[in-house]
Amino acid sequence: MKLKLSAPCRFGLEKTLSYEIKRAGGENLEVSDGRIFFDGDETVLVRCNLTLSVAERVEVVLARFTAVTFDELFEGVKAVPAEMFVGKFDKFPVKGHSLNSVLKSEPTCQKIIKKALVERLKSVYGIGYFQETETTYQFVFSIMKNNVTIMLDSSGDGLHKRGWRKLANAAPIRETLASGMADLARLKASDVLCDPFCGSGTLLIESARRALNIAPGIDRTFAAESWEIIPGHIWQDERERARAEIRTDCDFHAYGYDIDKEAVSLTMHNAKQAGVADRITVRQCDIRRLVCPDDVTCVITNPPYGERLLDQNEARELIAALGKVMLPLNNKRVYVITPDEQFEALFGKKADKNRKLYNGMLMCRMYSYF
Repeated sequence: MKLKLSAPCRFGLEKTLSYEIKRAGGENLEVSDGRIFFDGDETVLVRCNLTLSVAERVEVVLARFTAVTFDELFEGVKAVPAEMFVGKFDKFPVKGHSLNSVLKSEPTCQKIIKKALVERLKSVYGIGYFQETETTYQFVFSIMKNNVTIMLDSSGDGLHKRGWRKLANAAPIRETLASGMADLARLKASDVLCDPFCGSGTLLIESARRALNIAPGIDRTFAAESWEIIPGHIWQDERERARAEIRTDCDFHAYGYDIDKEAVSLTMHNAKQAGVADRITVRQCDIRRLVCPDDVTCVITNPPYGERLLDQNEARELIAALGKVMLPLNNKRVYVITPDEQFEALFGKKADKNRKLYNGMLMCRMYSYF
């Protein structure tokens, strides 16, 4: 069955996501800021949920239209063939957002869309009341500049929830961003990685799993696994396919350091849960006393900064200390994400390249030294 699909991502990771979607079989990509629309069938939907590393979720696009009145919104949604997915006993909750549009009230839009779906399904099934006791089909609406998109969420929990991290420190980097940084760093299976501020280990673990080609979603379940429209064997076949592509014969290894003893323990716990503990060495160490191992080829890190954990002066002291440890580069590639516009001066070297990336709602830059 042909489907129109959508995958949102963090701003700045669209190029990485485009490559991953094409590799999963997606076609006719339409790239916008923070979202990619594409075509695929049920197999592509399943494969994308299992393998996309920087997407936040995978959605089925049911309709796209313009609405500046609630009547237009109602009629547009009522025309959606929801019965292709939703049975007479299924749940169909609605959530979404509206930005820069005439229809500003999200709660009102939510009610209108729900009412339109009910009217559509009433006419199809000939019933006046929906028990909503069985499979959940989460409807999602996006209204941007009066352009309405109605979607079904096939992922359930966000795709950043890989299934391995149950515990985290105070300000963990999201898994999707960590994987995107590893991709932008051109991480190779032969690299030896270092993260001097490893926290709960997200950058180390996502890098290790990427190097070993472990599908990000292989250890979790998805909302669409309960959808009748997708044969169960597709999920089984795609999981077997993903397992067969895991690479165990590579030389990848990673070193992680943190001043916090609990962070070190947490990193090792998470690495074991993620199945990559044998690829990661973690030690308690203050950045000011760190000696970077000679075999390190790539450094990717997310140092603490004022908005997260420390005041700005303390954060800047750590950046200066990082520069003293990492410079001269001596054939290392170094990638640092931070919101501090003074980073290059503090680090002691102008970056070869920097790009905007968002860590949560915070605009940062990833500074790259080749």
